[in-house]
Amino acid sequence: MPITVDIDVMLARRKMSVGELADRVGITPANLAVLKNGRAKAVRFATLAALCEALECQPGDLLRWEAGDTAGE
Repeated sequence: MPITVDIDVMLARRKMSVGELADRVGITPANLAVLKNGRAKAVRFATLAALCEALECQPGDLLRWEAGDTAGE
């Protein structure tokens, strides 16, 4: 998938654990791991907004597009 999720980068910058972020956002650590590892097919804007608020960042700090082959998708 050409969308890369950089939640782990922001977690490291904020010195925050996955569990702490999940608590602040109101989702389970398992669902956060699915998103963080790029296995999610979608993300709700409300969840994205909560992530940005908790991490004090912009959506572009968490998601980025990388050119690549998308023929198999």
